[in-house]
Amino acid sequence: MKDEEPREVSASRRAFLRGIPVLTAAAAALPAPALAADGKHHWAMLVDVRKCIGCQACTVACIQENAVPEGSFRTIVSTYSVKLTDADQPAGTYMLPRLCNHCEEPPCIPVCPVGATFKREDGIVAVDGDRCVGCAYCVQACPYDARFINHATNKADKCTFCAHRVDAGLLPACVETCVGGARIFGDLNDPQGELRRRLDAAKAEVKVLKPEQGTEPRVFYIGLDERFQGKVEGQGTLWQPRKAHG
Repeated sequence: MKDEEPREVSASRRAFLRGIPVLTAAAAALPAPALAADGKHHWAMLVDVRKCIGCQACTVACIQENAVPEGSFRTIVSTYSVKLTDADQPAGTYMLPRLCNHCEEPPCIPVCPVGATFKREDGIVAVDGDRCVGCAYCVQACPYDARFINHATNKADKCTFCAHRVDAGLLPACVETCVGGARIFGDLNDPQGELRRRLDAAKAEVKVLKPEQGTEPRVFYIGLDERFQGKVEGQGTLWQPRKAHG
């Protein structure tokens, strides 16, 4: 007998595939994303930090799906050791999934001298590899450290929400493989989506990274510790794939 999928992951996948995309809303302290009247898709993601176990399944899936070169990441779960003041043990572990925020006001676009970085009508921020000259201006402009120069192509690289999968009616690889259901992907313009109901229920907890930058990210977080919302004092441990022993 085929094992059943985790209920929350399965529900999100079913909603996406049957054309009822999920909707994201921002916290009360943030301006709520406007619903477009033209009926077009506007893709976004919710990350529920409380459900992330740091397994890096999302990282591995992204590397395999997008042929990300060794030492680089389009998405990663940074792991931090934090001091605990309200528990018996002195330290704990904090997981922070990170990726391109596909901002409403992306600072990476105006700095590109050749127009290689652009925003699609559906909200996905992408890079035209044929036009990119690898100057890395966009890498420096991104306040989220979400971009890098691909050493195999010498072009700017980043998360694209797996646009090739989305265009084919599939979920991004990281969402598809998240064992805890921590990542939810959907359409910002669907007022009846599953994600809108979830976020309305936890409205005060919804945050974005570095809101002071004014970029209006379209990756939202639930359960995000305020100490990790802006500049983090300390260095997260980055997962590295092990090389097979010959």
